[in-house]
Amino acid sequence: MKIVMMGTGPFAVPTFEALVASEHEVACLFSQPVRSVHRRKSSIPTPMRDVANAHGIAIHDPASVNTEEAKDLLTDLRPDLLVVCDYGQILKDYILATATYGGINLHGSILPKYRGAAPVNWAILSGDEETGITVIHMTPKLDGGPCLKVVRTPIGPTETTVELEPRLADLGVPAVLESIEMLQNHGPDGTPGQVQDQSSATKAPRLAKSDADIDWNDSAELIYNKFRAFQPWPGCFTHLQQHEKPPLRIILKEIRLLREPPLPGVSPGSVSVVAEDRLYFAAKDGQIIIDTIQPAGKKPMQVADFVHGHHPKVGDRLLSESKLSTAE
Repeated sequence: MKIVMMGTGPFAVPTFEALVASEHEVACLFSQPVRSVHRRKSSIPTPMRDVANAHGIAIHDPASVNTEEAKDLLTDLRPDLLVVCDYGQILKDYILATATYGGINLHGSILPKYRGAAPVNWAILSGDEETGITVIHMTPKLDGGPCLKVVRTPIGPTETTVELEPRLADLGVPAVLESIEMLQNHGPDGTPGQVQDQSSATKAPRLAKSDADIDWNDSAELIYNKFRAFQPWPGCFTHLQQHEKPPLRIILKEIRLLREPPLPGVSPGSVSVVAEDRLYFAAKDGQIIIDTIQPAGKKPMQVADFVHGHHPKVGDRLLSESKLSTAE
């Protein structure tokens, strides 16, 4: 098949590399335009572009793929199939129609659960014990097409997004290749795949910084899942309020879950234990042990260094950003 690859982020790299190494012809790569990191002159990493450049594959990066110009370009290329993964744009029906077999998409969840931009994050946040990948035959409805291939895998109890996403990306490689073969066997007018149960669909919207603001009235397990889910970005944070000091914004870098309740009299949202090499923060029904912490404007540090420099005490309050104004 003559394939046009559409992808931007690292989740798409294993599939792209496998297609380049296969018997299929990869005509070009469509990727998001390069954007600079906020307040920095450097640009964000572009792993898909690196693969394309290494193999001499042409790159197209329209701000929107759903334009007449992009449509004309794809029409001239006359692809058999569009392979989409971690692209960051939703394809309209007239773009899908430029390819003989339309498009397939590799998605990081077991659809119809977690449709949207951040399926891995939301699966971990929800405390799911299992996730997987789905290859769908695309329709204009977001992640709503029939499922060609589903592969399941357990989520480890301490596994973070940083650890889970690469595993899922690798699981997707054979699934994409098998899905392409399935389409070939059915022909361009075939309708392979399992129709999704639309009533079971859930959403996985793009993350915002505010999602990682810790509410210490939540359960300790939910706080721990939030920490696991929001790595490496936006990174969970809170504010330490000490007596006669302004609130200090701190980012949680390494934490552990302790299901034991805090000592009597220590309310959720307070420092419950101060030790030489760790801090315990009280939640609704358990505690969070902090091993590595990053105060605002500083580099990450071991808790021992933080304790020595900031002298936290049992009972010091922890505030979410939304509660700062009411505490002042």
